[in-house]
Amino acid sequence: MATRPVNFSPGPAILAPPVLEQAARAVVALDGVGLSILEISHRSATFEKILADARDGIRRLMGVPDTHEILFLQGGARGQFAQLALNFLKPGVAGAYVDTGAWSRYALEEAGTLGETYALASSKEQGYTVLPPLAGLAPRAGTGFVHTTSNNTIYGTQWQDLPDFGDVPHICDMSSDIMSRPVDVSRFKMIYAGAQKNAGPSGVTLVIIDRDFMESARKDIPKIWQYRIQAKKGSMFNTPPTFAIYAVGLVTQWLEAQGGVPGITAVNEKKARLLYDAIDGSDGYYKANVAAWEHRSRMNVTWRLTSEELEKTFIAEAGAAGLSSLKGHRDAGGLRASLYNQLPLEGVERLVEFMQAFKKSH
Repeated sequence: MATRPVNFSPGPAILAPPVLEQAARAVVALDGVGLSILEISHRSATFEKILADARDGIRRLMGVPDTHEILFLQGGARGQFAQLALNFLKPGVAGAYVDTGAWSRYALEEAGTLGETYALASSKEQGYTVLPPLAGLAPRAGTGFVHTTSNNTIYGTQWQDLPDFGDVPHICDMSSDIMSRPVDVSRFKMIYAGAQKNAGPSGVTLVIIDRDFMESARKDIPKIWQYRIQAKKGSMFNTPPTFAIYAVGLVTQWLEAQGGVPGITAVNEKKARLLYDAIDGSDGYYKANVAAWEHRSRMNVTWRLTSEELEKTFIAEAGAAGLSSLKGHRDAGGLRASLYNQLPLEGVERLVEFMQAFKKSH
């Protein structure tokens, strides 16, 4: 593991060596079972325990109250863009969306094919380099929910204090920062997240949903898309992604060994400050895309150099130095380092050392 490149990929993202090592063993044979995690029945007692352990780990780490169900679904965040709308955009009910980047915009557009939606606020005109002010904004009458995206992987913004919309149900896409900091789950009627950034590998989507809110959903849609059916069947109405759920359970164990969410939050703050300080202290050689600290993502740091050619050189030389996946998203360009939970502080220290050396040599 010591010779592996440092993985700054935005997702599927880095997994901790102990997680990878145990998952690799389980692909051959689960301890005490003799069969691979890839081939055991999802109806077996072995997998039922794996599922329960993953669910319980999330509940402990996030402090999920008994009022909320934890589901393991498929289709990624994009699947939730549609499933949310299918369940809760009833005739005469609108969905309000806070537009802070590409993924929140995709969520708004997808839901708009299924019902009435509108943008409550947007920072599109500012190039998504800031978060829109929400003070004094109130959802209009007939709004069934407000949807936010807690962290924006492409542009590098993040809500440090997640907004509150009073009595209007708040739905949050936490795909890129779930379990990276403490969150009061009781404030949300639903949280969802593709696992492949902070919670595990690709292939499973976490949904945390208030039971009363879930029961208020439509019943005239296919059963496979009804949250209540998935909850009633214990996330096994259809065959679940067994390996991905197993890996999520391993990640929850790893996180608990790091001191839980409070422990990993302290590390995440150190990583982010170290990298932003290197950018801000470069006398303009590197320039952060997001200026305000209170808007800056702790998960996805985005920055530019003075030319695209210099950025290409940086990416190539960084890759040769064992610093992987630093190219910015095609919509934003530039550079991006994803500092998810399982990226060690030492990885950011190596990146900062490289940045300083690159500045001297170019």
